[in-house]
Amino acid sequence: MATTLSEAYRDTPLQLKHIIPLDFDSIHYLPESHVWTESVDLLSVDESDVPIIDLHAPDAVELVGNACRKWGMFQVINHGVPRSLLGDAESHVRRLFGLPAHRKLQALRSPGGATGYGVARISPFFSKLMWHEGFTIMGSSLEHAKLLWPQDYEEFCSAMDNYQKQMKSLAYKILVLILKSLEAKDEKTLISTASFQQSEGALQLNSYPCCPNHNQAIGLAPHTDSLLLTILHQNDTKGLQVLRENTGWITVPPVSEALVVNIGDLLNIVSNGQFPTVYHRVVPNETRHRFSMAYFYGPPVDSTVAPLSNLGSPRYRSVTVKEYLSIKNKHLDKAIPLLKTG
Repeated sequence: MATTLSEAYRDTPLQLKHIIPLDFDSIHYLPESHVWTESVDLLSVDESDVPIIDLHAPDAVELVGNACRKWGMFQVINHGVPRSLLGDAESHVRRLFGLPAHRKLQALRSPGGATGYGVARISPFFSKLMWHEGFTIMGSSLEHAKLLWPQDYEEFCSAMDNYQKQMKSLAYKILVLILKSLEAKDEKTLISTASFQQSEGALQLNSYPCCPNHNQAIGLAPHTDSLLLTILHQNDTKGLQVLRENTGWITVPPVSEALVVNIGDLLNIVSNGQFPTVYHRVVPNETRHRFSMAYFYGPPVDSTVAPLSNLGSPRYRSVTVKEYLSIKNKHLDKAIPLLKTG
């Protein structure tokens, strides 16, 4: 039987202190456990030139390829995802995180699990905690939704299912553009293979409540995403920042009806290092509650990922998705260097 994405995380269980979020409704100050001033450079540049790409543009392949090489991130418009679907999904996200803490804890992620309510799985790698609460869905949300709304879970499940289907379809379209930009000799084989159509992906719902002393806190610590690519819907509140060489942290402002796409570790491998996987983080806001929805797209867990054959001598060894996730869960930002061939 094929391994599921959620099963790939069972080998790295977490302690409850790295799963249970704060009860934000009862907190009116920034606890010492969440003060990051001595741990992370919280200064940032407000202006951002992250490319905004019209997916219907005749030169979309070239635009996407350039953005992947220079930024590892871009925003897309004319992506085909209805505004009504985005709005409906976001309303359910607000409904979820608006529940009292004791209700949300009914759907708490298990120590060896990957789905349900909790803080980011990268938490154990940092000495300070994050001003964040999340809800992770891999496949169906039915099991945890029933715990949150025993008599009224259908609408949430339907909204999340519809959102994932739309994101999966969009991610596949973007992957086709990316592979074309690499002029991959085996592109047709890659983009037609059933493996990419069978990917279950993962949907991460995020909540960053208003934060006292927000200049001393981190909503989500610096990290890269593990799979091929991520599609992010931001609400209208700033917070996402990307690390640029020779510049520092810059804010990626929300653009009306645009979705943010960023390159993940596996696409860095497939591109033989041409497409950098981008470090990003989230900073909290003092007066506005920020929500986001991130869809992570990758091939089935038992698939093997390797640099494309037309991109020169391989800089990375081949690796299965499951093996890479195991390495990442144990080594975080050292995972990609561990795969280098020379």
